[in-house]
Amino acid sequence: MSSVVVIGGTAGIGHEIARTRAERGDEVVLTGRDAHRADTAAKGIGARGLALDLSRPREIAPALAGVEHVDHLVLAGISRDRNTVTEYDIEAALQLVTLKLVGYTEVVHTLVPRMHTAAESAVVIFGGQAKERPYPGATTVATVNAGVTGLVRTLATELAPIRVNAIHPGIVGDSPFWADKPAEVLENYRAQTPTGQLARMRDVVDAVDFLLCNVAVNGVDLAVDGGWLLR
Repeated sequence: MSSVVVIGGTAGIGHEIARTRAERGDEVVLTGRDAHRADTAAKGIGARGLALDLSRPREIAPALAGVEHVDHLVLAGISRDRNTVTEYDIEAALQLVTLKLVGYTEVVHTLVPRMHTAAESAVVIFGGQAKERPYPGATTVATVNAGVTGLVRTLATELAPIRVNAIHPGIVGDSPFWADKPAEVLENYRAQTPTGQLARMRDVVDAVDFLLCNVAVNGVDLAVDGGWLLR
């Protein structure tokens, strides 16, 4: 049995990761910004829920004080942001940069002393494909997702032998964000993908599990997009 912490585990892919590990018999802690929602989501899968806001990094250590041991850490908490240079929203940019770079790093800083310094211990950080294929409005999203690559490399070096990897999902067709999009929108992305299929949440969960459990994989950026970037 492993001890697993999923930051951002109340819904979507993060929740699927937490549910999969709980069903496997692991001891799972998941977090969300709202205490009631985190507790409800956790109880539904036999896990423990904690309130934690990545955009408020000074509150992260106290929020995680009750977590005694961690084998696997998944940083899946994200925030959707549309920001352009021409109409730049500084507050929105500061929130997202803080959440994904400072917040992620503070979680690792807080929990590393509770991880065994062995190759079986691992961290997976969520980025995204906007870093490779930006779009209008992706000014901050593309920047922070590219920053995840640098963060993973420096953490893998500094924390060795604890392994640190990043996962960069493409369009996840059955995720809450994409599932309600018009059919023609999803079909357009599907047509751009060499496999003719969009990634599914279970594909991302499987990929996260691979990064956590394969002791030979360290410091990598794993794209899960069916080869979407090839076109």
